Amino acid sequence: MKLVWSPETASKAYLDTVKSCENLETHDAAELISAMAAGWNAKLIVETWSYSYGDAVASSIGLNVASQHTNAKHICIVQNSRTESAYLQAIQEYPSPLNLPETIISQEPGDAMKELQGIDFLVVDWRHKEFAAAALRNAAFGSRGAVVVCRNGYSRSSSGFSWRRALRDREVVRTVTLPVTGGIEIAHVAAMDSGKSDKSKRRWITHIDQRSGEEHVFSV
Repeated sequence: MKLVWSPETASKAYLDTVKSCENLETHDAAELISAMAAGWNAKLIVETWSYSYGDAVASSIGLNVASQHTNAKHICIVQNSRTESAYLQAIQEYPSPLNLPETIISQEPGDAMKELQGIDFLVVDWRHKEFAAAALRNAAFGSRGAVVVCRNGYSRSSSGFSWRRALRDREVVRTVTLPVTGGIEIAHVAAMDSGKSDKSKRRWITHIDQRSGEEHVFSV
């Protein structure tokens, strides 16, 4: 069994995320990430978040919206209690009706990731390179396959990063780079029983830049 794309669910999550983030200065491509998580019907959504760069929570709001559309569990891994407090305070400042994500405190994200089995959708931020890399190395993806999103992915190009090395023993069937908000890198992890992957099928998402009004159509 594989992850199955639902354009209807993706569209609903996209629009709901736009509404939820309408008062934010930057959306951080939250609606795009939300649409992918919901469209692939993710049941376990995991993200890493760090306070050191004053990270916005737009993408977290988007993932939370997606989790409500797919009845998924949404987990955020943070490094310490100070970061957890900052994260929860930030996400509760928005009036949207959100179910607060579960938070896991772990200085070593690899330890936390080993406890989470069957991840369908994982989001990391490459500005926090070591934290993100540890999460990727130790992620236990589900048998249906998974989608992995690396925010601020342009910064990884100079580090010799390789999806296949980062994800170790799981097959990566396709990777995509989207030129928005510092670069969003996406990798599709094969289902355990997928056999030959079908790379000819494409899934499309329309993303509207909230500042310029430009419409971008991406194959994901």
